[in-house]
Amino acid sequence: MILYGARPSPFVRKVIVFAAEKGVALDVQPGGFGQGGEIFAQASPFGKIPAFQDGDFLISDSSAIITYLDTICPEPPLIPAEAKARARTIWYEEFADTILQPVGVEIFFNRVVAPFLGLPNDLAVADKAEAEKVPGLCDYIEKSLPEGGWLVEDRFTLADIAVACPLINIGYCSEGLDAGRWPRAKAWLQKVRERPSFVEALAAEARALNRMMGM
Repeated sequence: MILYGARPSPFVRKVIVFAAEKGVALDVQPGGFGQGGEIFAQASPFGKIPAFQDGDFLISDSSAIITYLDTICPEPPLIPAEAKARARTIWYEEFADTILQPVGVEIFFNRVVAPFLGLPNDLAVADKAEAEKVPGLCDYIEKSLPEGGWLVEDRFTLADIAVACPLINIGYCSEGLDAGRWPRAKAWLQKVRERPSFVEALAAEARALNRMMGM
């Protein structure tokens, strides 16, 4: 199975971690930003990352790829079967993808991606997002976390993977979670980052990230 994309992308990382938790091996290849060739273009006709290939099956979008992987490899069950828990898990993925990630883009793109690619950037947009948008999102995560420390069913699920990935990118180029204001969220994110799947994914993307950040 081949995953096309840039490892520091939260959407690419989400699939990489999900697959690792399932014990599914992925060959991660460059895709997007003019990379990936004909197969990438067929899998992702609108150029979005990640894209995915399994034999002659091609698909794009992290949620679609995860749905495929979860269906062919149902264990361990990272998307709960119980109706309410399943709905909450899908909600948290939607929250991460369509609410949290767009704010993260305003910060990470303007501070890291655009300068690296030589594209126009607006640091004022990043500063405003960090000051005015991030706190409310972190407040929501803080109050949503149960005492057990996981978002759904008191265990690690897709919900934790999805929400953590944009936060990691925000933390790459901002102060990140304040332990004084968001102690539960801070502890949760640290616990997520310590899972072997995340440790491996973050280590693999470190070289590309350092190059992007001029380190």
